[in-house]
Amino acid sequence: QVQVVESGGGLVQPGGSLKLSCSASGLTLDDHSVGWFRQAPGKGREVVACESKNDGSLYYSRSVKGRFTISRDKNTVYLQMNNLKPEDTFVYHCATVGLVSEGSCLLKDYWGQGTQVTVSS
Repeated sequence: QVQVVESGGGLVQPGGSLKLSCSASGLTLDDHSVGWFRQAPGKGREVVACESKNDGSLYYSRSVKGRFTISRDKNTVYLQMNNLKPEDTFVYHCATVGLVSEGSCLLKDYWGQGTQVTVSS
């Protein structure tokens, strides 16, 4: 069965950086458009960064643009998070996504359990 695993979260002070990683079994991430979303308990999901497999188009939410960078290395997907703010405190998940453009990215089929990012002094 498909299993997606995120790692790299933790506690960081405001202004700090973290790099999240995403890998999968039963699924070749390199064959899919991928993204990252974040979610607080009991609340909806906010897609923050996506990369299109089709044409390389990138999506970033307005809240993270200029601070977060999505990238990939073969079958591993990364989210570099710089200049972190307390409002970035969420569980972060990676996922396969559908069509990606500068202004749009929608979740598709698979995502993992997530990794907790806490930004606090």
